[in-house]
Amino acid sequence: MSEVFSLIFSILHIAAAATGLSLAAWLVMRRERFPETAIPFALALTLTAVWSILTLGLGVIHPLPTFAVSATYLAWLWVLYRLFATDGRLEATQPIRPVVLVLAAVELLQPIFLILAPELSLTDESVVLLLRIALLLKLLFVIGALMLVHNLYIGASSSSRQVLRWPTGALAAVWLYDLHSYTLAYLTSSVPLELVGLRGGVACLVTALCALTFMSGSEKLRVQPSRAVTFQTFSLLIIGGYLLVMIGTIHALSWIGGDYGRVMQTGFLTVTTAAALLIAMSHKMRGWLRVTLTKHLFQHRFDYRSEWLRFNKTIGRGGPDSQPLHERAIQALADITESQAGLLLLPGDENSLKLGARWQWPVLEVPGEALNAGLAGFIETEEYIVNIDDLRDGKDSKVSSGLLPEWLLEEPKAWVLVPLVHYGKLVGAVVLARPPFVRDLDWEDFDLLGVVGQQLASYLAEHSGQEALGEATRFDEFNRRIAFVMHDIKNLASQMSLLARNAEKHADNPEFRSDMLLTLRNSADKLNALLARLNRYGGSRAVEPSALELSQLVEEIAKRFVGQHTVTVTQSSKTIVVADREGLDQALTHLVQNAIDASDADKPVFLNVIADKVQGKIEVIDSGSGMSPDFVRNGLFKPFHSTKDGGFGIGAYEAREIIRGMDGRIDVESREGLGTRFTVRLPLSEAASILNQDNEDNAGSASKVA
Repeated sequence: MSEVFSLIFSILHIAAAATGLSLAAWLVMRRERFPETAIPFALALTLTAVWSILTLGLGVIHPLPTFAVSATYLAWLWVLYRLFATDGRLEATQPIRPVVLVLAAVELLQPIFLILAPELSLTDESVVLLLRIALLLKLLFVIGALMLVHNLYIGASSSSRQVLRWPTGALAAVWLYDLHSYTLAYLTSSVPLELVGLRGGVACLVTALCALTFMSGSEKLRVQPSRAVTFQTFSLLIIGGYLLVMIGTIHALSWIGGDYGRVMQTGFLTVTTAAALLIAMSHKMRGWLRVTLTKHLFQHRFDYRSEWLRFNKTIGRGGPDSQPLHERAIQALADITESQAGLLLLPGDENSLKLGARWQWPVLEVPGEALNAGLAGFIETEEYIVNIDDLRDGKDSKVSSGLLPEWLLEEPKAWVLVPLVHYGKLVGAVVLARPPFVRDLDWEDFDLLGVVGQQLASYLAEHSGQEALGEATRFDEFNRRIAFVMHDIKNLASQMSLLARNAEKHADNPEFRSDMLLTLRNSADKLNALLARLNRYGGSRAVEPSALELSQLVEEIAKRFVGQHTVTVTQSSKTIVVADREGLDQALTHLVQNAIDASDADKPVFLNVIADKVQGKIEVIDSGSGMSPDFVRNGLFKPFHSTKDGGFGIGAYEAREIIRGMDGRIDVESREGLGTRFTVRLPLSEAASILNQDNEDNAGSASKVA
């Protein structure tokens, strides 16, 4: 070494020893303020000071400073261990305790090499081999310790990181510097004296960072160790041990010498490499190792407290800007598997499931019957979570691949189907999309998904019950209002009828009398007709359907809106259906008025009358604002749901009930921003006669059998 470097070397080591001993003494005197960490830090700083003194007095390559380095490593490892439990929670150290013990055992091997080496008559080649093995052990310890430091800082709460930044910085400084030194020594098979000499500067930095730690206050540190550190560290230790055994064995075989030694080296390398590849590629071996470590090092793989808090936060999120409950339900389940999208399927007609909601999955086309009654009944009875990947690969023996619909099998993102069962009844199912990093689901995943699915089912069942109760309450209020309206209209009709009778007796002007009578009678007829329609809300037919020509009725409805809005009949053919004229008039008027309300003043509404083989169709088409698929599915035909400001939401519901009373149905096609098509379908007169005749024949056969 040059004189300048020797001077720097001496100054750094003297400063490291002096500052380390001073801070250690200060901590011992104030150990009551820092009961968990004062003694470990004081011991580590004292041993670091001893190492500095020995290195300065005896030199870098003397055995005693090397022993002192191992002692400081063990002391700083104790400091790291105590930082994990600095708030008094000893259970926090359980996951990392095996890792700490393994690292300590690795470091304790260093003095054994130093003690045995002088006792053995070793060749120069053997000395180099022992040096490389010792360096491998050092590298293994340093990398494992750095992973623990990383986990300590990442696993801490945000407030604890403000305090942890200084001690973790000190530990990282020591072991990062040594990592570079040992790597260089291993690659060059020599000790880098300059780097080892400058290590005194690192010791000074460590002392300064430790001083900042204790000067910044004595806040409690809340550390939650990451479970991943155990798997990462064990993987690292296994790899390091594997390399160590390989290198040591190959060098040991080289002592045999000659062709036999080279053959044995080559054969050993081939066999061990093949074995490592087989283990690395074996799903069973990796799964066994993962489950074994999980069961023996952790009570559970999931942090159930965190999962439960996150679940409740997602489900309970309220406010005007929050997502609807159905979307929050999907997200709450998707967060468990880190899925980025999902679908909620809800009960539909005939025990099947239909699409109820989407979460971040807008493009997938889902048919009207998303899951058939067979699969829905199976997952309801068995409460079975379907792994769609296993079903595609033929690994699931409980579910027949024919039960799962094609749209799910053909969608590559579809991953898991989770049933939502409440008191033995299927209230829905969630389809989860494949997460960015796919992993095999195990028993704990299925258990947690099943429990959360049951909880979600209770929330959805409660939500449905509240909706039904609210709808019943609104119907009750609506019925009370209608009762008052009917009472008032009935009184008005009676008064007008009386006025008409009096006018017949007392009017002097025959022409006036004639006009007055006509007006009053028409008004009374209209009021009585309104009363008849209002009485139909119970669902029974007020008038028996009869043969009706649709074209004429549609032309009359179009003329009724002349001067208000352009209503055009673009297609009309003679079509005779079985219907109640007055009720159909009312239903079509509702639909046309809704189309006008949704359209701009310059955009006409079109009416078409079409006959197919067994049905007559009336189409009401507009190019207005349109409706969202969610509203068409969940709000259009429900009372008190309306897209119009101040709308009562009863028109579409009433129209559908009237058409259903005539054995017909209403279909809807709508696109937001493009418009809407309502199609009213009614049985043709000839088809209705055939159906009635078949029904009468079946009834007669049944009576004979009885």
